[in-house]
Amino acid sequence: MALSEIFFLAIVFYLLYRFVFNFLVPVARTTRQVRQQFRNMQEGMGRQEYRQEQPQQRPQPQQRPAPKPTAPKPDKGDYIDFEEIKD
Repeated sequence: MALSEIFFLAIVFYLLYRFVFNFLVPVARTTRQVRQQFRNMQEGMGRQEYRQEQPQQRPQPQQRPAPKPTAPKPDKGDYIDFEEIKD
């Protein structure tokens, strides 16, 4: 093997090493973390739905509807009619 071939193979292995450890490994870790978070979110939603169903199964005490507030009628004494004055 010539020195140039050894040098070329060293560069190829170095680039391959950099590609694997600087690109593929972080992508694999990120993918795993995203999947885990997605599973946790789905499990949390399932628990939340279960919690929401539980209170509905219990008998609810009857509540009286709140009286509707009546809107105050505007006082007509505060209104001033606008008239345009021309010079």
